[in-house]
This record gives sequence, C-alpha cells and structure tokens, in this order.
Amino acid sequence: MLSKFEWRRLTFAAIFVVLLTLALREIAPSPQAAADFSGSERGREVVIEIPEGATGSEVGSLLFENGVIASSLSFFRVAVADERSSRIAPGEHRLDTKISAREALDQLLDPNRILNLIRIRDGSRLSEVLSSLKEIGFTNGEIKSALREIDVAPPFNKNKLEGLLYPAFYSKSQTDTAKAMLQKMVDRFEASTADLSWKYGKFTPYELLTIASLVESEGIPVDFLKVSQVIYNRLRLGMPLQFDSTVHYIFDRRGEIQLSIKDTQVKNPYNTFQNRGLPPGPIGSPTRAAIEATLNPASGPWLYFVTVLPKQTKFTEDYDQFLQFKAEYKRNFAAGEFE
Repeated sequence: MLSKFEWRRLTFAAIFVVLLTLALREIAPSPQAAADFSGSERGREVVIEIPEGATGSEVGSLLFENGVIASSLSFFRVAVADERSSRIAPGEHRLDTKISAREALDQLLDPNRILNLIRIRDGSRLSEVLSSLKEIGFTNGEIKSALREIDVAPPFNKNKLEGLLYPAFYSKSQTDTAKAMLQKMVDRFEASTADLSWKYGKFTPYELLTIASLVESEGIPVDFLKVSQVIYNRLRLGMPLQFDSTVHYIFDRRGEIQLSIKDTQVKNPYNTFQNRGLPPGPIGSPTRAAIEATLNPASGPWLYFVTVLPKQTKFTEDYDQFLQFKAEYKRNFAAGEFE
C-alpha cells in the first residue's frame, strides 16, 4: 500500500504531465487543427444556420463540419482577433466551401448572403418593419397576432412598439414566427439600453424615447447632442418644434426633403407645426447614440438648426441668422447639392 507521501508524489507527477501536454499543444498544434484553405479552389455553396447566441468556437465547428473551412481552430483564431465577429447575425447564411477562415468571416458578415434578412435601419418606423416581415413571407394575420403578444419590459407600454424595434440586421430561421422576429427586435432594444436610467428632467421614459426618435430623424450622429438641446430649449419656451420629420411620419414618406404649406397644415397630433409640445409617441426606432444624446444633451442656447449641406448642420439662437442659414440651404438645394 502506498504511503501518503508516495500518493502526493504521484498526484503532482500526473498534474505536471497534463500541464505539459496542454502547453505543447498550444505551442505546436497539430497540422490538421491549424489547417486553413487558400480559397483558390473553392467548392460548392452551402447554407448554414447560425444559432442565436452561438460562440466563436461553435460557429467554427459548424463551418468545419460543412466543409467551409479546413479547421475550426483556424476560424476561432480569426474571430478572436477581429471585433467584427461579434456582429455575426443568427440565421441562415449562404457560404462557399473550401475557403479561408478570413473569407468565411467576411461572408458571414455580408448581408447579401443572409437569407430572409430584415434590415432595420436607424430611425426605421414600425410600418416599415411590418412591410419587411411581409416580404419574407409572413401574412397580415400572423403579424397582427404577433403585435398583440410581444413582451415589453417596463417602463414601456407593450401595446406601443413604435421606437422599440432596435436598428440592426435580423435573419429569420426556419422555425421563427412573426412574434419571434418582433421579439428579437424588442429584446435587442432592451439589451442595448439596459444600463440607461431613462431619466432627464421631468420627462417620462416614453417621452424621452419620443425625443430620441426625433433626434434620430432630424440629425446625423455628430449633431445629436445639439439637436437634443434644441428640442429641450423649444419645449421649455413653449415654442412649436416644427419638425419636417413628424409630418413625413404622418404621410409615411421617405426620401423627401421639402414640405409644402399644405402638408404643414394637416390636422394630426403628430404635426409639430400645428401642435405645441411633443408628438404622442416616437416616430421611429432610435439608435443608442440618439438615446444617449437625449439623456445627456449638449449645453447651449440654440433654438434653430438648418442642414445647409448633406453633412453640415448649423445651429443658432438668433432668428435672423436662422433665415440666413435657410437661404444658404435653398441655394445649395437649387444647385443640386442634396441629390
């Protein structure tokens, strides 16, 4: 029978052998484990479904099993070194076989290779999302039923999904229902904003979400902080917001810059030319950047802003200067700068 000392020596020896084996594997992986295709002799195309929440190693295993890459380790190493890998969308992807791990990642990130893809762009409206659901095969009945069943966490109202469908790419799997697709979008919104307090002044969370949707629709990211402050300044003074975006929302229009006088006179609670204060709710889905700007606006006295060129917006508190900016915009528009 072995003594306690002899047992301890054997235990230490066994641990040393295991550690040494692992170290040698890391230093010199087998040729098969580190193999990678050159991509010069690619094979047929296959469709692979990436599960929700799949890890890099799990994705690598799927790619290897389907002949896309030469080894799961080669993809894992590429994915770990490239932050874009965190943006691989779940769902079905069309991929070539016998390609390098680097090209496999590029193909996974190519939206044109994702089947049944819904692209929710920054500021997308609920009506646009529902149209996308129809385009990938869901019926009006399925969509209407889904709208009644979505779970939305406090502090937001489950019956009002406008603004809560987070901008991102979503792919429909073979088993996804209309409810599952919408729930993914709401869950992404909640996950993307989970650390936010939804507090600013005396505004409710829903009012702040509405403001964030206006910030998203009226500005570009570099101007979000100032646009947010213009909204607060106007609300504080009791001035109408007079935002073109809210009138375009009424008519469900996209891509138009100018409004007619008749448009601004339409009787509708979302018409911020005719009604003071905020519209009844969001006019689209804001991004995290627009929400953060809403909760932490820039400090300034601005009351007006005009986009004088596609990527240049000017802010002022002086009405006469605002008219000058507006004239500059009209000149640039007539010159075709906004085409």
